Amino acid sequence: MSSGRCVRKRRGYPRPVSYGSVLLVSSVPNPIRLVVAAIGSLLVRLGLLDDERARRTADLAWPRIVTGIARMSRSAVDVAMVGTALGTAAIGGVGLASPFWGLAFAVGGGIAAGSIALISQRFGGRSLDGIGQAVRSSAAVVVLLTLPLVAAFWTFAPELVGLLSDERAVVDYGSAYLRVVSLGVPFAALNLIGSRVFIGVDDAWTPMVVRSGGAISNIAINAVLIFGFDMGVVGAALGTVLSNVLVTAVFAGTLVTGRLPGVGEFPVRVDPFGPYLSRDVVRQLVTIGLPVIGRNGVWTVAEFPMLAIAALYGQEVLAAFVIARRIWGLMNTPGWGFGLASSSLVGQELGAGHETTAESYGREIIRYAVAVYVLSGAIVFVLADPIVLAFVDDPTARSVPVATTLVRVACLAIVFQGISGGSAGPLDASGDTHWPFASQFLGMFCCSIPIAYLGATTALGILGLYLAFVAETAIPAALNYYRFRSNVWKRVSRDYRPGATPADD
Repeated sequence: MSSGRCVRKRRGYPRPVSYGSVLLVSSVPNPIRLVVAAIGSLLVRLGLLDDERARRTADLAWPRIVTGIARMSRSAVDVAMVGTALGTAAIGGVGLASPFWGLAFAVGGGIAAGSIALISQRFGGRSLDGIGQAVRSSAAVVVLLTLPLVAAFWTFAPELVGLLSDERAVVDYGSAYLRVVSLGVPFAALNLIGSRVFIGVDDAWTPMVVRSGGAISNIAINAVLIFGFDMGVVGAALGTVLSNVLVTAVFAGTLVTGRLPGVGEFPVRVDPFGPYLSRDVVRQLVTIGLPVIGRNGVWTVAEFPMLAIAALYGQEVLAAFVIARRIWGLMNTPGWGFGLASSSLVGQELGAGHETTAESYGREIIRYAVAVYVLSGAIVFVLADPIVLAFVDDPTARSVPVATTLVRVACLAIVFQGISGGSAGPLDASGDTHWPFASQFLGMFCCSIPIAYLGATTALGILGLYLAFVAETAIPAALNYYRFRSNVWKRVSRDYRPGATPADD
């Protein structure tokens, strides 16, 4: 792997320029970038953010937010397309299959958390020779972990979906979708590794371009297959697989050659013929990644009982729940940007031994994220009715008012998610990943799911689903923020630094 210089030199990139207090990019205006910039500028003027830290955070966060919106829009469009073409039973079927597909992101995201921790600390400590090994080991581990999922989903799709519902039409749609989409599981996980490599070396632009392009191609392929070839849920699943294969190929080619045509050169290049399973690197990846897999798995695994509970209310409420979760996913995309920006920037400062600056980044990114979530939540709250109607072909359906209320409750819950995700960023960067896993487990399995079940089986009724939305974010927010304030994560990080002696600024 090329050692190169530890600087961002990318021929063909938009040139970074300073506007007010937040980094902007001198290209065609992007509304997400402008909103993030404006909020950061306001917080700097209020004395809540440091100018330089705001600029670096915005530079890394907004491309990831765009990527998240593109990806979650793809998921939302999937549901809207099959709902329009086939009705609420298809929405329910795709919704029931989605948590199984989500296991790819639980596994891939866990190993990717280990990747970004190792890569960002090595990049911050100017130890570039270790980056290639971290990338190869991450790819090998994630493929070994996801191949069994492919086999299980392909072989037992009807039985797995049937565990969540006894409505035959819903199960048929869900199992057909799951069998085909399972083929894309390893590629989806590898894409997470690829994006973290770039973000760990201060480049959020490339993952945005590549993964957003993949999401757009996914929507286009789906439209052709679902409506042009009348392939229904199978077409939606096949579009997801093909787009993920495309993104994996682009990431792999870019990392191997050290450049992306039309974009430029990169500060690192990965030798594909080097060793893949380094004992020490795999151990570190697993040590950091397993709790994150557990934490991501809490979200994913919790969807199974939550969907089963929603199904107890009936097919219409199940469809409403699936719609609300898709909209929730779109609302949660700022956390993708700020969480990864925090992991990268905090990790780089820790790698350089600058613990005080690392803490300042973590604290200010939490404020930044919460401010963005408050604004986005307010906008969605006001527009909840027309947003929900985009998913159904019958505005008088019972699912519409239920979904609208769920979305408005989610607008409150999403603010707590800003605190939770922002606090988890420094913990992930340091390798202190056990705490966010435990907090998420408590929030979902000890609070959210029991409350939802009480709603389905007692006089609490649909109010149980509304309260469950708040519980799943409020509990982790309180616990993760407490852990961040304790500063224990700084001590944990010293076990993962590339030979650096911790030193305060």
